[in-house]
Amino acid sequence: MPVCTTRDGTDIFFKDWGRGRPVVFIHGWPLSGDAWQDQLKAVADAGFRGIAHDRRGHGRSTPSWDGYDFDTFADDLNDLLTHLDLRDVTLVAHSMGGGELARYVGRHGTGRLRSAVLLSAVTPVMARSDSNPEGVPDEVFDSIKSGILAERSQFWKDTAEGFFSTNRSGNKVTQGNKDAFWYMAMAQTIEGGVRCVDAFAYTDFTDDLKKFDIPTLVVHGDDDQIVPLDATGRKAAEIIRDAELKVYEGGSHGIAMVPGDKERFHRDLLEFLRR
Repeated sequence: MPVCTTRDGTDIFFKDWGRGRPVVFIHGWPLSGDAWQDQLKAVADAGFRGIAHDRRGHGRSTPSWDGYDFDTFADDLNDLLTHLDLRDVTLVAHSMGGGELARYVGRHGTGRLRSAVLLSAVTPVMARSDSNPEGVPDEVFDSIKSGILAERSQFWKDTAEGFFSTNRSGNKVTQGNKDAFWYMAMAQTIEGGVRCVDAFAYTDFTDDLKKFDIPTLVVHGDDDQIVPLDATGRKAAEIIRDAELKVYEGGSHGIAMVPGDKERFHRDLLEFLRR
């Protein structure tokens, strides 16, 4: 398997499709690089080089016991970009992956980067507080961790419903979407699943976002039931200098997988890449 061995001996699995300017996709929680297969093909077909890795503890990467914090994730990403000697890179990140992208910029700068895309991302911070009243309350994160520990297989089946907003009339979510979510979630380690919740819930990426000096596209659905638009996407677009915000009406958290929204995202992504 194609892997990058990081500075601490962790093997990071990755896909590498196509030839051209590199586009590196960073998956959300609890998924893997497989969540980006449609986008990898879309960019490769359009003349770009698509790369997607599995975060440590996810998919086919080392099922680590520790290292589930954003400094470590950002350094893993840096090891991958260095291993492949990638430059002029566009980073595209979904959900928790948005924190990984932001922290990468905060720790390693933008010397290798051309641009960035934040899709339904957790940045700048998810948790509710006096300074972020639109955020998610602590009890939601506690219930997520309890659900994983109690019976994670059923928990992931239940979570797929909100992830894709299947409770909305007229949604285009398929059973295949939900099955794929469950399959990828079950490949995540249980320790990683729980530890990542605290990481993406409470890490503040505000200072990281202030260091962005590259063109940035922020895409978010206004029916995101996992990562609220007003707490994250809108604020991130205000913090990042000259960021462009695209709000998908009725869009769920799983924009890149759901028919209709997926194709719209492909059009927006390719238009952004060709600038």
